[in-house]
Amino acid sequence: MSAKIPFQRPKRGFLQQSPKACHLIGCVHVLPLPGSPRWQGDMRAVVDLAVREAEVYASAGVDGIIIENMHDTPYLRMSADAGTIAGMAMVAQAVRTALPDIVLGIQILAAADIAALEVAVAGDLDFLRCEGFVFAHTADEGIIQGNAARLVRRRAHLNVNHIEIWTDVKKKHSAHALTADLSLREFAEGAAFFDADAVIVTGNATGTPPKPADLLEVAGLGVRTAVGSGMTPDNLAEFARNADALIVGSYCKVDGDWRKTVSAQRVRDLVQRLSASV
Repeated sequence: MSAKIPFQRPKRGFLQQSPKACHLIGCVHVLPLPGSPRWQGDMRAVVDLAVREAEVYASAGVDGIIIENMHDTPYLRMSADAGTIAGMAMVAQAVRTALPDIVLGIQILAAADIAALEVAVAGDLDFLRCEGFVFAHTADEGIIQGNAARLVRRRAHLNVNHIEIWTDVKKKHSAHALTADLSLREFAEGAAFFDADAVIVTGNATGTPPKPADLLEVAGLGVRTAVGSGMTPDNLAEFARNADALIVGSYCKVDGDWRKTVSAQRVRDLVQRLSASV
């Protein structure tokens, strides 16, 4: 399947070097991997579906793709077992081989950001989405603590500073009583101070958008901004005006259900709406 990529993949830093106003990033939710309770025993099927879905996104004209081990519930806390890491590395390499010029990112749940960086290096990826870069919060898995120091040092040690770190701030599916005295902007300031390349704002849950004012609150910090949940054709234009990237998963799936496969028509609808709005 041929891919229509709107611009060439930069050699150093995706968001930092791209001239485009706002980028659309599609999510590939990888099937259960070895070690997870729902693993089905066929890694080839996992890889093949991930590649097919990535090709659907690319052919529809998205600007980038992020692979996530979304089906590996319940997630380990701030770590990943060998099966997860090996499986994500296989998927990353297969998608990169199929689509050598597309911008490609990774998230390994839950907050297994060091493991995600290692896979990003091995798979020649461009960015990773982090859940626990600065401060701390209470997630489904328990307390998630900031890992910026370890992650940024490891990135420098591996000489891969071109791999961008995109971090959630006061992320979805979490309680933020621990940082209740911090505004969203103060939280984002901490991420910028610790060398994040982009901050991601979300709603309260998967498929729920943030408040438009949240993007304005984290603007002007010297880092790029992204929306990480709840994008649809109806609200995309409003968020695109103030964001550098929109990460979309649920809407791109059949019936808008993240558990289902990617719908080419839904992705095309989003790409067309974004093109018309910026």
